[in-house]
Amino acid sequence: MTLVNLYLMNNGILLKKTDILHKFYLLKLLTGIVDNPFLASSVYFKGGTCATMLGFLDRFSVDLDFDLKPDSKKEKVREILAKVFEDLGFKIIEENKKVLFFNLKYDAPLDQRSTLKVSIYDEIVRSNVYKPFMLPVIGRLVNCQTIETMFANKLVAPMDRYNRHEKIAGRDIYDIHYFFSKGYKFREEIVKERTGLNTDDYVRKLIKFIEEKVTEKILTEDLNALLPYDKFQKIRKTLKAETLLFLKSL
Repeated sequence: MTLVNLYLMNNGILLKKTDILHKFYLLKLLTGIVDNPFLASSVYFKGGTCATMLGFLDRFSVDLDFDLKPDSKKEKVREILAKVFEDLGFKIIEENKKVLFFNLKYDAPLDQRSTLKVSIYDEIVRSNVYKPFMLPVIGRLVNCQTIETMFANKLVAPMDRYNRHEKIAGRDIYDIHYFFSKGYKFREEIVKERTGLNTDDYVRKLIKFIEEKVTEKILTEDLNALLPYDKFQKIRKTLKAETLLFLKSL
């Protein structure tokens, strides 16, 4: 059984045929990273791909995101990552020398996705909580953010992404909506640490931000490639309104 088949079976997410190859390379790279003792002891797995693999999220995710552990040797991590990329047949086509960000290329047909981004966030958030989780798809025990940590950081993500890069990601809104719909809790300490605001004050700002900045066009452009067609059509016109209702109910 291939890694891709196991992923589909464990998570119940039907991938588009054009995404299967990407998922294979994503799992191949994740396995290579966590099988390296130095890297495994230097990073925590997080983000949409992590949440999906753990069953906390139900959408396709295309990148690998990690947190750098406190006191880890950043440049040593960069050096060893480059060796892992090379050994697994990935080519670095973009690298940020200030932060641990890589855009990698792998062999794929011309009409299919052929790049994979790897980000390691090195700004330490002391309130984040991590624990080992078994990822059945790769058969490895991996240190990951807890769902309460993921949710809190996802609440911060829309405005943080906009302030840093002047970009809005529809997946941030979808994930907030999904986490609320499943009744997950979030660590308020993280919201406070990352924004300097208590939860009530931050949520009021987030509500205003979503009302003013998030459009159906933004949601459509981002989520169209990450959700099955039927699910996308069902949620796209109500996603913003329902997310605002969740936030206003806090």
